[in-house]
Amino acid sequence: MSGIAKTPEPPYYAVIFSSQRTEGDNGYGRMADKMVELASQQNGFLGVEDARDEGLGITVSYWDSLQSIKEWKEISAHRVAQNKGKSEWYKNFSLRVCKVERHNFFGI
Repeated sequence: MSGIAKTPEPPYYAVIFSSQRTEGDNGYGRMADKMVELASQQNGFLGVEDARDEGLGITVSYWDSLQSIKEWKEISAHRVAQNKGKSEWYKNFSLRVCKVERHNFFGI
């Protein structure tokens, strides 16, 4: 998936994951692709947007409910990715969950 996610009318939720990576890929790219594919198959998934430069990566996933986010967090393959992220892939990261109450789009 690429580009701007086409989300439904609010309210819905955004999970914002910001990170700074360690050196080297170490299987990260393959796992990241797998996680987007897996997330897109989950109930309540609405879309994803991702951007990365040399120092900072930001992934925003959109969900229909807090329950959908909780269920995604608990999937075993996602837990494996979370643990590898902490032990191998990230220098640091932040995770924020926000309720989207309003949105505007241009050209979509």
